[in-house]
Amino acid sequence: MVAHHQGGEHQGGIVTDPRSAERYTAVTSQREFDTEEGMRRRDLLRGLGTVAIALPTVARAQQADRLRRVGVVMAYTEKDPNGQLQVAGFRQQLQKLGWTEGRNIQIDFRYAADNPTRIRELATELLGMGPDLMVANSNVVTTILQSEVRTIPLVFISVSDPIGSGFVKDLARPGGNVTGFANFQPTMGGKWFEKLHEVAPHVQNVGLVMHPEPPNFGYLGSAETAAASTKLNLVRLDVHNGAEIERVLATMASQPDSGLIVAPNVVTFANGALIVALAARHRLPAIYPFAFFTREGGLLSYGFDAVDQFRQGAIYVNKILRGATPSDLPVQHPTTFELAINLRTAQTLGIAISRELLLLADELIE
Repeated sequence: MVAHHQGGEHQGGIVTDPRSAERYTAVTSQREFDTEEGMRRRDLLRGLGTVAIALPTVARAQQADRLRRVGVVMAYTEKDPNGQLQVAGFRQQLQKLGWTEGRNIQIDFRYAADNPTRIRELATELLGMGPDLMVANSNVVTTILQSEVRTIPLVFISVSDPIGSGFVKDLARPGGNVTGFANFQPTMGGKWFEKLHEVAPHVQNVGLVMHPEPPNFGYLGSAETAAASTKLNLVRLDVHNGAEIERVLATMASQPDSGLIVAPNVVTFANGALIVALAARHRLPAIYPFAFFTREGGLLSYGFDAVDQFRQGAIYVNKILRGATPSDLPVQHPTTFELAINLRTAQTLGIAISRELLLLADELIE
């Protein structure tokens, strides 16, 4: 049976009216065109989407691959063996973390010793090179670099009392562009006093060799508390250079039963060999903050591993170069300390080290 419709016939789904056939063909062709055009559009948009996604990835890869520049100001002379050990530890740790000098990182080391004017000159020089990050060693260096570095990250290594020194406001969340590693709590002054009294109980006059800056006042306060409890005489020995060190140690040696505590600071770092030699010459028992003093002939040291802290500093440098912000990296204190005793120096000074102290020592130097 044939069904009749206005304007044409339809048989089994086939349009027989020529006009309807034309319209059908036109509609079908338009749909086919739309389908092809849609596919082309979708392919184009898909391609654009891929580019949009890929561009940040490429940018990040280029950012990661570009040569990074790190400026480091050390509180040592360039030839100081202990400073070089710390530099070596810093370099080795960065290499372990994927940074190769000359390929993806340039590390510019500068050595200022205890000269503030030189520190400022070196800071200006390094900042002129456009570093991505700066590293400061010691309180004096950090103080000067912090005043110069405003927009790039600054990592300090081996500083005392970072809050009291004004480097950060909070240890857990430093804020700003500065973070790093502290060497001792101010209460360590009392620990050094106790160790010296333990190893040389005949000492009645204890001279604290210190640079008169805020972090050392914390050591002074805790040493004064320990001195009061043991009824010993504590003498504050302020020093700024080698000449003053020679003068104050000669003065201490003129008093019988005298000994020394050497506080950590840029002046004692730069004059470590001189202090050890003068203590030996004047036969003054002394306790030092780092083992390298003892290896050079100092009697006893109680402190943390300075080379290891430079390795830790390198870990923070790596994190920041890979996108971390200093404000989110907490300031860290050492959690373990090492006791080193120079047995030869003890014998020279006529000091008998107790068996208990020998057993506690992490390093015995013959």
